Amino acid sequence: MATITIRNIPDDLVERIKSVANSKGRSMEQELRELLKTRYASRSHILVRARQRWEKLPPVTSEEIDGWKEEGRP
Repeated sequence: MATITIRNIPDDLVERIKSVANSKGRSMEQELRELLKTRYASRSHILVRARQRWEKLPPVTSEEIDGWKEEGRP
């Protein structure tokens, strides 16, 4: 695996990253790695995550859809 070095990061930003990492029980390095993975996720990975979220939603009936259509019409 590659190693990346980033210089001249403002102190306040470092503190915010540390704070978020600590709240998630991670090191700063782990937090930044997760941020990069999320930000630069592959298209297929994004589609898989979207499908997983979609499957968790309750089913929608045709009556609900018809009701929403009526609500949106003048």
